[in-house]
Amino acid sequence: MTTLYPLPDNHPQRFQLHNEVHARSPVNLELPVKSTHLALKLEGDDKKLDREHLLYLCERFSITPPKQDFNHFTASFGSFHLRWEQHGEFSSYTFYVKNGHDEPFKTPALDTVPVDWMSGLPGQLMVASHAMILSSAEIKGEIDQLNQYFAGNALIGAEVSGGAAKAYTDFKIHVDGFSRFLIVNDHLKNAQAGRLLQRLFEIEDYRVMALLAFPVARELAPTLVQADKQLIDITSAMASTDSDDSGLLDELTTLASEIESLVSSNHYRFGAANAYFKLVNQRIEDLRETRIQGLQTFSEFMTRRLVPAISTCETTAKRFSLLSERISNAGELLRTRVNISIERQNQDLLKSMNTHAKMQLRLQSTVEGLSIIAITSYAVSLISSMAQAMKSAGWDINPPVIIGSSIPIVLVCAAIGVRRIHKLIRKVDDE
Repeated sequence: MTTLYPLPDNHPQRFQLHNEVHARSPVNLELPVKSTHLALKLEGDDKKLDREHLLYLCERFSITPPKQDFNHFTASFGSFHLRWEQHGEFSSYTFYVKNGHDEPFKTPALDTVPVDWMSGLPGQLMVASHAMILSSAEIKGEIDQLNQYFAGNALIGAEVSGGAAKAYTDFKIHVDGFSRFLIVNDHLKNAQAGRLLQRLFEIEDYRVMALLAFPVARELAPTLVQADKQLIDITSAMASTDSDDSGLLDELTTLASEIESLVSSNHYRFGAANAYFKLVNQRIEDLRETRIQGLQTFSEFMTRRLVPAISTCETTAKRFSLLSERISNAGELLRTRVNISIERQNQDLLKSMNTHAKMQLRLQSTVEGLSIIAITSYAVSLISSMAQAMKSAGWDINPPVIIGSSIPIVLVCAAIGVRRIHKLIRKVDDE
């Protein structure tokens, strides 16, 4: 009997997080089997439409649909078994059908899916693959004879799943618009076969999704070359003693904004390519390949064909980062030069202001002396008038003597008064 303990409340996502490790489990297949896999890139409202389209199929076959927050779903629809997954930017549909003794790829699993429903799938098709798992008794031909199932193309293949099967493909899109995988079963178990098919389809999905960044890298290459040349021209001009630093700084700022805009708009694409590439390598490692004499293995094919493209994407992203860093360094250097130039101009301005202040002080001293003389002249004139008036009134005075003796007294008093006024003005300014 189960004992219930008084435990704290569950975290709202406890069970969802716990069950995440069991999500997207492989389908337990009944061998032999044939399968068709589709991967569609979703943009905008396509995710919502994709889920609605799946719900429509479930209603049509009276199947319980997945919950709203589920991103994976597996169910049997009578004539076919469906596995649906919705990823960050694409959705995948894998259809499984019990295979009879049909010739490989003659009647694919997709033939059992309603045509009208298929035509309404939202998104853009990125991957379309047919796969068949046949027993080794049904496929007895040599490698050269297996080429007939791949239109004579060079095969890529290996023993997989610890030698339980052999997997072949050519990684090409055939005239029907589908790529092909052929698995020759030696002693695969049902669950093991589901994992193998899932890994092969995911290799194809992640390989194509990783390559979405390659056209972007090639398109940006001329822009990088032009921007690098422009930066070299700017830094060369900076070395000149008569360079227009302000104009160069404006040009550098414009270049920096253009590069940062490109970095921001393409950062996700390059980051996603790196993540997808890691998933491809992980899925190939999960295959546990053993070489078949005369064939390239999956890992060798990806090393020769996929790695150069991903390296180009990584190099482009690094060049953008380095170019942005170089522009930033040049900008700091140029701004330092502009600031130093401004400081020198300010110093020259301060020297000029200091010179003007000294000249003004000298002029003020001159005016001050003239003002004292003017005050003295005016006061002596008044004293002269008063002395003349007193003489006319009968006073016994000598006006010229009085006028002459008053001049130094008035001069000293005027000088002392003017100085006191200047002191009061300076005191008010200091406050």
